[in-house]
Amino acid sequence: MTRLSNYSPIRNVFVLMLENRSFDHMWGRSGIPGLTVPAPGTSNSYNGTSYPVSSPAPTAMTGDPGHEFADVLEQLAGAGATYPPGGPYPPITMTGFASNYATTTDEALPPPTADHIGDVMMEFDTPTQMPTSYALATSFAICDHWFCSIPGPTWPNRFFVHGASSAGLEHAPTTAQIVEWETVAGFVLPHGSIYDALTANKLQWRLYNDNTDAYSDNPQNGSLFGALPQVTALKNVTLLEVNSLTHFASDLQGPYPYQYTFIEPNYGDVTSNTYVGGSSQHPMDDIYGGEALIKGVYEAIRNSPLWETSLLIITYDEHGGFYDSVAPPPAAPPADGSGTAYNDTGFAFDLLGVRVPAIVVSPLIAAGTVDHTVYDHTSALATVERLFGFGALTARDAAANDLRHLFTQTTARTDCPTTLPAPVARMGRVLPDGASEAAAAAEDDLPLEDSGNLPAFLATARKAAYDTYATTPQERAIVDEEYAAITTRGEAKAFVARVMAKATLFRDSQPRPVM
Repeated sequence: MTRLSNYSPIRNVFVLMLENRSFDHMWGRSGIPGLTVPAPGTSNSYNGTSYPVSSPAPTAMTGDPGHEFADVLEQLAGAGATYPPGGPYPPITMTGFASNYATTTDEALPPPTADHIGDVMMEFDTPTQMPTSYALATSFAICDHWFCSIPGPTWPNRFFVHGASSAGLEHAPTTAQIVEWETVAGFVLPHGSIYDALTANKLQWRLYNDNTDAYSDNPQNGSLFGALPQVTALKNVTLLEVNSLTHFASDLQGPYPYQYTFIEPNYGDVTSNTYVGGSSQHPMDDIYGGEALIKGVYEAIRNSPLWETSLLIITYDEHGGFYDSVAPPPAAPPADGSGTAYNDTGFAFDLLGVRVPAIVVSPLIAAGTVDHTVYDHTSALATVERLFGFGALTARDAAANDLRHLFTQTTARTDCPTTLPAPVARMGRVLPDGASEAAAAAEDDLPLEDSGNLPAFLATARKAAYDTYATTPQERAIVDEEYAAITTRGEAKAFVARVMAKATLFRDSQPRPVM
């Protein structure tokens, strides 16, 4: 039987985490009363030119704004800012977003042309460009002080949502670091993950991802890399535990004994570093896929027998380099014994990252709620821990604010929408669909970079092989030999195609759990 620390009707917590958008970028021009947004005339400057906050934002960016630790440092503290090992973080001014976008090459793409530098300061016309999310936020709660867990990129922030720690990692992992952690076991968090804790407390969890790219409006531009769930990089989590979102709505119609469910999007074309053709809302992809994914997830929960006992949290792993006007506050370091092997800068994990969007959905939440409470990604963990009566993983989630105070309704509302507005078609400037055969071939010949999402996902693909079809020493030796021989993006793409075909076939041949 599920153990609740204090009585609450919430028995099913769902978390959907998308990619790389700041709060002001998505909600600064929403018109929702009470939100903390930039004052009129707010701007950043670069090379003598002022770039004001303006609207509407382009549907897709022509480049990928920087979001590595060094990029965020400049965005928060200004061009040329440095971080002394061990801190402290320099004074935060929120003035370096335009200058960093104009100059960074950390995302393995060229800087923007002069006429696109200001894109990083722009905000969506939310009701028009994001009708799905707008309807959801105004029907439930929007949080305007939810920050990512560290001022850095995807991988450490996603580790924080799974374990209230990144084991000291504050940057995109390098190939050498990946080789250290990505053994058969996977990435080890010092105190384990939320999935370990749930299992230890005899509670159940479930994972889903958009493996079929069912929500994108241009899936032909995606890649098999995008179907790899990042969560499977963790120890004790395998591809066998990740279910296709094609089953999500039907699964919720039957018995569903899972207290915690985590959902990942499709990441699109990881190989080219553009991430187009997915459902993650990564900056160079348009926002349609993520809006469609939000609609699908919400409607599946809303129209299920679980609705009155459910909580849905929708947020973003990090800000993606986009401007935000609110300085990140101090944070409790995890204090979990993380070593320095993965820490390049001496960052003390005593500061949250940039503010990101967060919508919290439950029939126990009043419509139109605007919440100013400070949260980070470990607030999702703290909510689960306190709802179901087990301890925190680290000092970070122990100190985190949880969401229970938002449950202001004594009974489930009966006026919650059963459907959400459809996403709008791509608007304004977008990237061209696909590349020529010659350009694609040239891209395949590019050398595999030494750090970032591509090598990290590549190592996760190798682990997927271990976790599914490659179980004998001989089979794993073949996988390792193929993995070690990869030197180009094209070879990486071919390796993942082989692994995912075999791993998916193996997973789909296994019986699905009876619920």
